[in-house]
Amino acid sequence: MTKNDVAWKKLFEKYQILEEVNKNGLFKIEASQINQERESRLMAKFDHVVNLPEIFKENCLSILPISRSQYIIGHFNIHLPVKYNSKFESIPWQFPREIETIDYTNLYSESSALLCVFNIGIIDDLVNSKTKFTVSGRMSTGTFDFYIKNSINNQSYSINVANSQCEIDAGFETDDRLILIEAKNYKVEDFLIRQLYYPYRLWSKKISKRVVPVLMTYSNDIFSFFIYEFVDISDYNSITLVENKNYVIASEKIQISDIEFLLDQIKIIPEPPKIPFPQANKFERLIDLISLLLENDLTSDEITENYQFDERQTYYYTSAGKYLELITKQEKTFTLTNQAKDIFCQRHKLKYLKLIEKILEHEVFNQAFKLSLEIAHIPSKKQIIQLLSENHLKIGDKTRERRASTVKSWIDWIWSQID
Repeated sequence: MTKNDVAWKKLFEKYQILEEVNKNGLFKIEASQINQERESRLMAKFDHVVNLPEIFKENCLSILPISRSQYIIGHFNIHLPVKYNSKFESIPWQFPREIETIDYTNLYSESSALLCVFNIGIIDDLVNSKTKFTVSGRMSTGTFDFYIKNSINNQSYSINVANSQCEIDAGFETDDRLILIEAKNYKVEDFLIRQLYYPYRLWSKKISKRVVPVLMTYSNDIFSFFIYEFVDISDYNSITLVENKNYVIASEKIQISDIEFLLDQIKIIPEPPKIPFPQANKFERLIDLISLLLENDLTSDEITENYQFDERQTYYYTSAGKYLELITKQEKTFTLTNQAKDIFCQRHKLKYLKLIEKILEHEVFNQAFKLSLEIAHIPSKKQIIQLLSENHLKIGDKTRERRASTVKSWIDWIWSQID
């Protein structure tokens, strides 16, 4: 259990929160009450469904701030799923030669990614208009009312917000619109609607221009934009996707000849004796985790509570990073190896070739990729299980299929990088 799990379990018992929610539909709790167990700032902001404490997940509950000192808990859908369309071609974008102060190979914070897309013209292209960077930072929401649906019985509740705090990553103004962007420097499966809704309500009453809420993610060198609208300004759950666009700063493509050259040069390394064989299917998520660690060293709890990982995924993906000699653990903190830091400062093609090399240094992955070249498609799980067995890896029969799934996924990821 995380620190939040333990603290919220105590609060639920102390204030009979679940009983009150079932009786009245919601429960109001003071920040001072939360602070008795753990700092409310850490206890009440859950950017993704996976970050919710176990007692919230088990009872389909969520929490929202309604002032600087008070929160409501109820059966509310406060997150929105995000779907990336793999069939979308990313729009290639040339980086202007005259800009020297932005290193587009080193955009590992939300602010640096936002500064980049604004200054090289991607934001202007996104909204088809000339923009000015006018808004960012923390501010008070002012006072407003809204409706939110009970996810159990579909009943609507009226909520009053009185000077809660909101944070805007970036606001870009055009002649007729204000574009409010919530940015994440990793790929997401869902996001907290409040991060767009509260700023949307604040600025909708402050200016005459139309306010456009946008989610931006920067992951694996791709900028993805999701443009939304609130069909009913008073309805928290009326958020609707209008448009989705992806951009990539134009870079040299990886060719099959590059991989063939790599295969000729690679020296197979021994399997690490104390690190488990990877069980982390989405290689993109491992890249996102490494990108986060470029900014700050993180503990297991910090990864689990602040990003889109549950406890088990945190273990699997940090272990996968250690397996590839990209992540190391010092006492309770995960940090990057010097090798990882060097790789992630390279330009796109070199960076991804080095990551592919790190995978193919391992015998099973190397054999699986060579097999994919021979048969002209990704090997089946059955074929990969056979490779795992032949290599006499210390993997139990029950987990071999899951490990084979990871090998299959990583080989698929390598092919997705090839032009």
